[in-house]
Amino acid sequence: MADDQTTISEMKALMAQFVSERNWAQFHDAKNLSACIAIEAAELMEHFQWTHSDAVGKIIEDKEQMAEIKEEVADVFAYLLSFASSMKIDLSEALRDKMVKNAKKYPVDQYYGKFKV
Repeated sequence: MADDQTTISEMKALMAQFVSERNWAQFHDAKNLSACIAIEAAELMEHFQWTHSDAVGKIIEDKEQMAEIKEEVADVFAYLLSFASSMKIDLSEALRDKMVKNAKKYPVDQYYGKFKV
């Protein structure tokens, strides 16, 4: 099923079932899961190491490399789902709250089309 047909709750349940079937919950505490997120994110970054931004379009056209990138994205997402479950974080609520905070921090009239620190 596609993103527009799947809920975050369904994805969390999929991960929880996978972890449960393997009795891995004992290893899936916040510390370990946060480390796993960072490790998998670093593996995702490796696909772009030493690549100029204007060359990213070529990566998208490379089916083999895109398959590897897709797997790394899935790994990051899987661990994020497990982390959120273990910490009882509602991801939808967390994102909405963060976007409200970001909208105040980066007002459109001051940041439209520009980046400033």
